[in-house]
Amino acid sequence: MRNQRLLSLLLNEVKPYRFKLIVAMLCMVFVAGLSALQAYMVKPLLDEIFFNKNEFMLSMLPIALIALFLVKGIFYYGYAFLMDYVGQSVVKNIRINLFSHIQSMQLSFFHKTSTGELISRVMNDVALIQNAISKALVGVLKDMFQVVGLIGVIFYQDWKLALMSLIFLPLAFFPIVSFGRKYRRLSIKSQKIRGVVSTILHESIAGNRIVKAFCMERIEIERFTKSIDKLFKTVIRDVKVRSLAHPLMELLGGFGIALIIFYGGKQVISGVSTPGTFFSFLAALIMIYDPIKQVSKVNNALQKGLAASGRIFEFLDQKPMIVDPPDAKELSPEIKMVEFENVGFSYDNSGKILSDLDLQVKSGQVLAIVGTSGSGKTTMVNLIPRFFDVTSGQICINGMDVRDMSLSSLRSRISVVTQETILFNDSVKRNISYGSRDCSDDEIRDAARSAHALKFINELPEGFDTIIGESGARLSGGQRQRISIARAILKNSPILILDEATSSLDTESELEVQKALDNLMKNRTTFVIAHRLSTIKYADRIIVLKQGKIVEKGSHEELLALGGEYQKLYTMQFGNENRVD
Repeated sequence: MRNQRLLSLLLNEVKPYRFKLIVAMLCMVFVAGLSALQAYMVKPLLDEIFFNKNEFMLSMLPIALIALFLVKGIFYYGYAFLMDYVGQSVVKNIRINLFSHIQSMQLSFFHKTSTGELISRVMNDVALIQNAISKALVGVLKDMFQVVGLIGVIFYQDWKLALMSLIFLPLAFFPIVSFGRKYRRLSIKSQKIRGVVSTILHESIAGNRIVKAFCMERIEIERFTKSIDKLFKTVIRDVKVRSLAHPLMELLGGFGIALIIFYGGKQVISGVSTPGTFFSFLAALIMIYDPIKQVSKVNNALQKGLAASGRIFEFLDQKPMIVDPPDAKELSPEIKMVEFENVGFSYDNSGKILSDLDLQVKSGQVLAIVGTSGSGKTTMVNLIPRFFDVTSGQICINGMDVRDMSLSSLRSRISVVTQETILFNDSVKRNISYGSRDCSDDEIRDAARSAHALKFINELPEGFDTIIGESGARLSGGQRQRISIARAILKNSPILILDEATSSLDTESELEVQKALDNLMKNRTTFVIAHRLSTIKYADRIIVLKQGKIVEKGSHEELLALGGEYQKLYTMQFGNENRVD
């Protein structure tokens, strides 16, 4: 049943190209028929030319052979090109579908699934499906047509010999079935290991600075080597199976051909058959065994393709948990109020991260959120754009539950600037205009100016057209952060989330970034997660989270006067910032 479902899903992917498949199959029929004709032409070659010494046949047969090979070559080209075209088209479509599906998944999915695993599925697994479609599925049809044509030739030449030779054909399929099961198991195992290898490769390259800083190059090499060794052992087991399949098929074919030569030779010697008939029969028989041997190779590709498609469709079967509701409403560009009403949240029901949050933030207000690490600050703000959904209570904007809004309208009203700046290996201009593709160059420049980024951008080798490297590697931390702020300014969303946007910067960079943030926060409803409490003194309100609950609310002065959690945090940080070593 599983194989039937996988084949059905694969055929659905192939359906849009059925016309090209039909043409390819017609080309295959002609290739198979012409292959059979090649075997048949051995008879006139021997009987008429070498034994009867027919000069007319001698002059005509070479021309006929050239024409036959030419026509066969044309049809073979049509078959090979169309099949690869279909295979590559299916690969393109599946990769696009996979990537689109990945983009639709919620954040928790990315927490559970490694980057290397996703890359392996999109690149390696899909490539195996392409091999299965363009070479395996249709290769079986080509070989089948060829076998049918050649069987017609051998029965036409000598039906008794044909019946005798076909005894060995069913025997040839036993190893194919047996090896097929092994191919599938080994392919699934190797694809899993490839995913692990991709993960290690991605982590060690992306984290190369930490690897070098902690002198872990040797350990990373050892970790990578162990994974590659596992992959090598699995691949070698696959090679053993494939290497055994070919000689086994050859051996079975050899038994059959030896028997045919013995029996057919006696027929020729006794005068019952002519040499031309016998050799034509033998040529067709040898040509039959070749496509049967190919079935073993095709089966290998098919089993790998089915194993890969199983992994892919299993992944595609996972439905995104955060989607638009059936009657999704549009959120107005004018934000009047953001409300948390008895909000609770937990990851996979494994213990509450947030509980009983009640809060109102009016338009244009700045709310600062403080607390020790693990108190739920980032989780709280991630609920607003529905990166996660609340497990109890509700979050409302303008009196409407965010779960009743379309994701696009909700997220288009929210800008996010995080401690970990996410930039792409593209130009400065493209990074600033990310999410605002229709903006003008002047608007991009104005956003950069407001983010205090214009000066250093103009000093870059190619200004706004400078490629900044993966994750902005060619820029400093403060420069990356200001590009990120410029992007948020250009988006011009009424709600702003700042998640410890200055915590990783030095004092000089922090001052520049803070100026940029002041410009960004103007006239916006802002949620600030603060690491340095000195940066939030002028917030309209500050809340203190402890173990997922709001334990204190008020202004900076009010909270200090309470002498509670905020005062403890402030005293600890104030002491650390002013301590002389």
